[in-house]
Amino acid sequence: MLCPFDAARDLLFTRLVPVPARALWRGWTEPALLTQWFCPKPWRTTEAEVDLRPGGIFRTVMEGPSGERFDNAGCWLEVVPQSRLVFTDALGPGFRPTGKPFFTGTLTFEETPEGTRYTAWVQHKDAGDRDRHAAMGFEEGWGKALDQLVALVGD
Repeated sequence: MLCPFDAARDLLFTRLVPVPARALWRGWTEPALLTQWFCPKPWRTTEAEVDLRPGGIFRTVMEGPSGERFDNAGCWLEVVPQSRLVFTDALGPGFRPTGKPFFTGTLTFEETPEGTRYTAWVQHKDAGDRDRHAAMGFEEGWGKALDQLVALVGD
């Protein structure tokens, strides 16, 4: 069980989207789909690795329009099909410490009559990392990426 939401260290993004949870799940768990939506344009995700099991790798490479490159690797902590994903960059594959944690993310996909309530809860080690993530455009960036995901997998 995760600790309670801490507004000083955590960020929360939630939205109701008109697609089924299974479609969002596929977008998060299939590398060929993940690379098409994972970061807001003009950024792009050029590589993705997904070993969908606790301790399995979750890795993305994001590239920016000015040549920036971010290789992000971590592991899955919890995988509940069609419903919940928990991942972190504090640990790598096999739960090995990385030494450079930024956040742990919990995604939930809750079916509703209108579609799916998509929630991303991001936990940081301290308020400084939370504020840095917010300043990077957490809400806007995750919102644009979700829009891209919905456009990709929508019926």
